[in-house]
Amino acid sequence: MLGTMRPRLVLLHRYVGLAMAPFLFIAGLTGAVIAWQQELDTWLNPQLFVARTAGASLPATELARRLEAADPRVQISTMPLALAPGAAFVARVQPRLDPQTGKPFELEYNQVALDPASGEIQAKRDLNSLSLSRETLLPFLRRLHYSLHLPTASGIQTGVWLMGLVALGWLLDCFVSLAISFPNLNAWRKSFVIRWRDGGYKRQFDLHRSGGVWIWGLLLMLAVSSVSLNLHQQVMRPVVSLFSTLSPSPFAGRMPLAPSEHRISLEQAISLAKGEAASRGWNTPAGGLFFSPRASLYGVGFFEPGNERGGAGLGNNWLYFDARSGELVGALVPGSGSRGDIFLQAMYPIHSGRILGLPGRILMTFIGLAIAVLCVTGMVIWAKKRRSRLQQEAKLKMQAKVQKQQA
Repeated sequence: MLGTMRPRLVLLHRYVGLAMAPFLFIAGLTGAVIAWQQELDTWLNPQLFVARTAGASLPATELARRLEAADPRVQISTMPLALAPGAAFVARVQPRLDPQTGKPFELEYNQVALDPASGEIQAKRDLNSLSLSRETLLPFLRRLHYSLHLPTASGIQTGVWLMGLVALGWLLDCFVSLAISFPNLNAWRKSFVIRWRDGGYKRQFDLHRSGGVWIWGLLLMLAVSSVSLNLHQQVMRPVVSLFSTLSPSPFAGRMPLAPSEHRISLEQAISLAKGEAASRGWNTPAGGLFFSPRASLYGVGFFEPGNERGGAGLGNNWLYFDARSGELVGALVPGSGSRGDIFLQAMYPIHSGRILGLPGRILMTFIGLAIAVLCVTGMVIWAKKRRSRLQQEAKLKMQAKVQKQQA
């Protein structure tokens, strides 16, 4: 049956692949770079990540208070609660609502670095800037990776949706490409061989076919995790919920916090989180905090200083509190919950390679480059076949024309 379907599968792979190739090429190259985003960003922009002066750090809440006092238009959205030696206090900020217009203030930046010893501002930048300057290069590449920097239209993140749909096509094509990579059971070994010495078209073809077969499992995992990261609520959770019970998200059904409403302070949120962590027997210190007025939530993460992205494994523990009452509304404990919960928890660590620590990040760099090579070789194969077909058609037309003249 596969033999009769093979020509159709080849056509499906060809045209789906051509449609996806530009997007996957960009995603592959940018993914290979942003696997090292923090290291590269620190190297390019030490003013954002390295403390300007030596000395003991002021309390994180005091640094946050000074940051907000320096510009009344802003409020903290994420901040560290402990710093590695020599690290700057780097926080993200979001606009408050202008009481005169009822709309958010317009900000020229959304990330700020403070000297932790003095509380003075060292640097600012806009993480969403369409710029290739040193300060914004790595954030630019990260957003390019998952959204192509396409704008939001009518509340829809068009770039996120587009790359999510590309990921769905990629997921389908993973199975199509595997099916057509093996011409028959007797010749299956050919699908793992690259004819290096033959050069030209044969080498290009083998790089595309055999290279894809060698890393097929990793490509499948990246395709699945890409769908999860871009279309989590729209596709992945509904699909996974068909096979496993999922814990409710602490963000689900939350109402925004009005500017005039009471909310607990940063200090109260941190204190509540530390108390809850102690009752659970967690020994890891409180490492970071975020505040979401849209969901009226505080989140407190538990990790060592500088490990906010998580080391090897499924990531860090988080606790979520209602910003109005301080009530505990949820917790993320990687490795716990249903099988579906754990599967979803694994998506970002798998996609970034961090599930395996440093070796995983090295592997993701290699895979990102390999995806780019597969896209280029696929385009080259298509172009050569198309040129050959057009030449053959032109030859047949010429022969028909000559035969007509001779008749």
